[in-house]
Amino acid sequence: MSEGKIIVGLDIGTTKIACIVGRRGANGKIEILGYGKSISTGVSRGIVNNIDETVTAIRTAVDEASAQSNVDIKTVNVGIAGSHIKSIQHRGVLMRDNRDVEITNEELEKLRQDTFKINMIPGEEIIDVIPQEYFVDGEIGTTPKGMLGSKLEANFHVIIGQKAAAMNIVKCIQRAGLEMDQMILEPIASAEATLDEEEKEAGVALVDIGGGTTDIAIFHENKIYHSAVIPFGGNIITEAISKGCAIIRRYAEDVKVKFGSAVASENRDDEVVSIPGIRGRAPKEISFRNLANIIQARMEEIFDLVNCEIQKVNSQHKLIAGVVLTGGGAMMRHIQQLAAFKTGLDVRIGYPNEHLTDDTAKELASPMYATGIGLVIEGIKRADYQEKLEKAKQKQPVFTPQVPEPVVVEQEPEEEEETETPKSKKKKDKKEGSGHKGFDLTKIITGFFKVDGLE
Repeated sequence: MSEGKIIVGLDIGTTKIACIVGRRGANGKIEILGYGKSISTGVSRGIVNNIDETVTAIRTAVDEASAQSNVDIKTVNVGIAGSHIKSIQHRGVLMRDNRDVEITNEELEKLRQDTFKINMIPGEEIIDVIPQEYFVDGEIGTTPKGMLGSKLEANFHVIIGQKAAAMNIVKCIQRAGLEMDQMILEPIASAEATLDEEEKEAGVALVDIGGGTTDIAIFHENKIYHSAVIPFGGNIITEAISKGCAIIRRYAEDVKVKFGSAVASENRDDEVVSIPGIRGRAPKEISFRNLANIIQARMEEIFDLVNCEIQKVNSQHKLIAGVVLTGGGAMMRHIQQLAAFKTGLDVRIGYPNEHLTDDTAKELASPMYATGIGLVIEGIKRADYQEKLEKAKQKQPVFTPQVPEPVVVEQEPEEEEETETPKSKKKKDKKEGSGHKGFDLTKIITGFFKVDGLE
């Protein structure tokens, strides 16, 4: 399904904006037709704070992707993150009209859409509703479609965010000359690009370390049980290096990417990097070990917050598959060892290349593009779902009500009016009774319907 349909993912990040154009290939993998990226200067910690700069960056990335793929991009799937994002669990109930009729996808979608109507705090809105598990007449059924029953229930993972933050993203999309198809939580998109079904079944925590935020999505038994956004990412490390080493931010970012390490003990004191001085000042030498000390301190703070989110679920559902790190921050040296030490779980780095065709550009196999590629994959899945709903509607028989033929009522011949004497009138009144004086109920009934047994 949806094979050949082109889907565009737009990742509006704190450090970069990436636009990826793709479609599902014949082998089920994702074929990337083109991609573009630009520096993001109007976004801070996942929230748009400068409309004009963000629109300019979006246009740059989209134009590059459009030229590379030869696709006129009009509609995009957009990722959303930020510290305002939170999630709750909700139980939905639908009482069916006929328990002897099979449950359809339309009923499942109605149950999901009803969840969007729950009351929210002023200023907040529901961004997405994701089904976790279904129940039919109180019994759990992972695939209720086709089952019979009178009561359909479902547990939903409800993602909530600030309405203003979401509307600013929509405004940027519209001002860039685009339309938004879906707004998708970024950690869910990253999970689609880096996790497999076995990991989701066993229990796994996806940790996407971006420039401004660290996004978390926790799965168990192929269901998402928790999602969160921590308002710290690679930028706080860059700021710490800039202040701790007294160098400008541009040099701090370069040093972090090229020579940074998340574990100080893995570096030596005699290994140094020389940073150019400002306007003729003498260059500064920074040892790799001191640099790693700064990075490790900030990364430990991030992983402590990540571990708090993991423990909210790990106490009930053990994460046998451990942690999968992705995002630009996952490319730092020795970060896997530090994450394993802080969480006490197995850790691996998540790459999106296993879902891509072999001819994909090597640059896109990087964890920093996991969200953008995941937006394409999730967009294809949702397009498949909508296609199923449309086909089901077309197959439904059209109900034509049958109009009954008019009933011909034979009227009884009118009786000749008899001349009543005063004595006969008194007898008639006594016979009819005072309760319905002047009305013959038998004639009223038979006047409308010809009823057997009534004359």
